[in-house]
Amino acid sequence: MAGVNKVILIGNLGRDPELKYLEGNVARVNFSLATSDSYKDKNGNRVDQTEWHNIVMWRGLAESAEKYLKKGTQVYVEGKLQTRQWTDKEGQKRSTTEIVAESYVILQRRDAGNTGNEGGTTSFDKQDSGDLPF
Repeated sequence: MAGVNKVILIGNLGRDPELKYLEGNVARVNFSLATSDSYKDKNGNRVDQTEWHNIVMWRGLAESAEKYLKKGTQVYVEGKLQTRQWTDKEGQKRSTTEIVAESYVILQRRDAGNTGNEGGTTSFDKQDSGDLPF
């Protein structure tokens, strides 16, 4: 039986997406996404906790993210967890864990005055942009 690698996040962009074109003119975008949770500690005080996630999108999905997403935008993201490893310039082994997004839905923009999407959602997925490069 095959395993399941599925991630679903709702959060706000911590920075504008950064679009790069790799070999073969393949678009890749990355950005950080903040998810927040709160709980009460043993003294009854509310404690807010924020997790930061590295999001990666490819091809047409990457290009649409660069066009429509901005810092502060609230989005729903679906994808899979991926860990990459490499050796840096100093010879140190490094690794990062990121979410490779397969779709996203814009839920709310911080600057709602310029969206053309007040009160609605906009969805994007990889099916409109071809297969991912992995």
